[in-house]
Amino acid sequence: MSEINQSYFSISFGLVLLDKALPYDLYINSSTHASREKFVRIFKKENSLSSNDLETFRDKYYQLYVREDERDLYLRSLGVVEGAPDVEKAAVIKDSAISYLESIFESGHEFTNEVLEETIEGCRESVESMIDVIQDYSILDVQKLIADLSFHDFYTYDHSINVSMYSISILKALKPDAKRPELLMAGMGGLLHDLGKVKIPTRIINNPGKLSEEDFGIIKNHPDYGLELLNSHCCDHGEVNFDVIKRVVGEHHENFNGTGYPNKLKGKEISVLARITAIADFYDAITTKRSYHEVLPTADALEVMARSVGRKIDPKIFEVFRKNVNVVLEGKSHQELPDDFDPCQPKNVLPLQKAAPKVQRSDFLEKDKSDYGKVKKKVS
Repeated sequence: MSEINQSYFSISFGLVLLDKALPYDLYINSSTHASREKFVRIFKKENSLSSNDLETFRDKYYQLYVREDERDLYLRSLGVVEGAPDVEKAAVIKDSAISYLESIFESGHEFTNEVLEETIEGCRESVESMIDVIQDYSILDVQKLIADLSFHDFYTYDHSINVSMYSISILKALKPDAKRPELLMAGMGGLLHDLGKVKIPTRIINNPGKLSEEDFGIIKNHPDYGLELLNSHCCDHGEVNFDVIKRVVGEHHENFNGTGYPNKLKGKEISVLARITAIADFYDAITTKRSYHEVLPTADALEVMARSVGRKIDPKIFEVFRKNVNVVLEGKSHQELPDDFDPCQPKNVLPLQKAAPKVQRSDFLEKDKSDYGKVKKKVS
């Protein structure tokens, strides 16, 4: 098979699958000149690689490579690699997800349906692999994992990946018997929820200060922009119901009390996965350390979020979320975030303010009979 015009990516020796049929070929770069790379296959897929084989490779070669067109096979193998820390696996998956997001967010890159298709398929591969790593993680486990991962300069990338991981774990907490397609839709909804920001100027989406009324008005268009992009794309991804993911993209800024945007949907008019994404979105924004702002401890974050229950976020889902985090609310009981707080935006300082008196609502935990995989109301 000719390797001409193939591209390759480097992999860690510690993340190579051992003692099972290897689903990808292994290569080395036999050239010492960066401008004249020459990749040579040293191990053929479908054969079993032993630890002794790997040690021999480690002694002989500086770096191992896999063909780019077999990246999905490599990512999916990470879930069954034994002995490697999950943080190392997650870091590889995150880097891959970032590369896919960069392909559409990078300025100057021609945006086409083909690019969108490749990005969506790449995001699916990343989420599939992440599910294999974190499927048994609690929300706190995910938080600890995120804290150990390095962050990227572009807030949107890291935040979207974190929201994807939190959405998977929240759905598992809410519905322990959730099937893999449901977890995949939750993860993809979280990863793609800010897709519409490709049409928002970078100076706005990377602004960590308070946005002007005009700029905030522009930001509020991104759910519709994202929905338009997905509606213009022929989404055929097997068991994944893309109508559900479209609703996450279009509804993740709808508030539970009907004051959100873009369509002022209320309560259960908002899809369940969009309500889950909203909580994941909120929690990551105020608990994940960035280079430009301090964050809230878990107890304080939950207390601040509790102030938005019934207004911004779903009360039942938040209660399950809080119990899964397993922290008693003893934090900043006299502070809250304003209703226009946008977790999708980087912040120099969290805009905490004195809280209004709490209102007791006895109907918050009324049983939600929503079907997590069913489209109840399409956003046009």
